[in-house]
Amino acid sequence: MKIQQAALPITGLVSGVVLGMAAFNYFHWSVPAQFAIYLSIAALAALDTVCGGIRAGIEGRFQNDIFVSGFVLNTLLAAALVWFFDHLGINLALVAVLVLGSRVFNNLSLIRRFYLNNIALNRKKQQEENLAQTVIPSASLSQKSEIGGGL
Repeated sequence: MKIQQAALPITGLVSGVVLGMAAFNYFHWSVPAQFAIYLSIAALAALDTVCGGIRAGIEGRFQNDIFVSGFVLNTLLAAALVWFFDHLGINLALVAVLVLGSRVFNNLSLIRRFYLNNIALNRKKQQEENLAQTVIPSASLSQKSEIGGGL
């Protein structure tokens, strides 16, 4: 169930990358160097939102409307803030990369821990089931030998 809730952010990320690459290649678009910093900050904000959406899906508190609105607003706000402060002469891009990058790494570490814990729990459960299956036949054999030995 939790993986299904994380499907929208993952699908959005993959489809956005694929559609963006296809559009840029088909129409031979390029981003002017003066706007590259704003696009990179917007992409990092979008990646942060996607990682947050995956984390929320894993935790069982994902909501489509919050994700979509957060994706659009966070992306636009990050690019707009960098643009605004760049025009004031303050290089906010490095701060945005630091903050958004740390959030991405934090979310990815929590997502990784969740999946690794699930793998460890499944492995332990499988070992316990295997142990239980090996114990049960030996107990039934000892009972049969006692029954046959008494005759």
